[in-house]
Amino acid sequence: MNSERMNNVIFLHLLFLFVLTIVSQSHAHYSLGKEKVTHLHFFFQERLNGDHPTTVLVAKPKDTIINASNTLPFGAVYVLDVPLTEGLEPNSKVVGQAQGLAVSVGQDKLMVVFMVDIGFTSGEFNGSSFSMLSRNPILETNHRELAIVGGRGKFRMARGFAEHRTVTATTTVVVESNVTIFHYE
Repeated sequence: MNSERMNNVIFLHLLFLFVLTIVSQSHAHYSLGKEKVTHLHFFFQERLNGDHPTTVLVAKPKDTIINASNTLPFGAVYVLDVPLTEGLEPNSKVVGQAQGLAVSVGQDKLMVVFMVDIGFTSGEFNGSSFSMLSRNPILETNHRELAIVGGRGKFRMARGFAEHRTVTATTTVVVESNVTIFHYE
């Protein structure tokens, strides 16, 4: 190889390394801020029936009958838009909405996979949300734990867990939620 061609090859390699260094350095200075832990407490107010249900069936396996004794057959998909309140009572102050999907995944035991965005509409976290993606063994009414896998706004890069306990299961299903979130300011 002649010296001019060799110089061109070396120049191109150095140029490539320079560009690569500039690109990688431009990402190195982004900071998420200080990590913090937030504890939240609220109630899901889920209405399955009536004029304004907050959870509705949108898909079910072919030839499956949904009735009072078979509300969550394997493969059923529900969409939810459930108000979150400060207190146990349905007329308590609404602090946000739980919006997402619940899919019945248990063939032998009732099990739901819960994919929900918890968005706040008032208070310190107004406009921010975190996401849950987890198994939800809804028949375990005293205690169940769900994973928090992400967030936005004040819950950027969130991770953590939510402990759920079913308080009442009448026309309105009330679920108490105690949440621990690790996120960045």
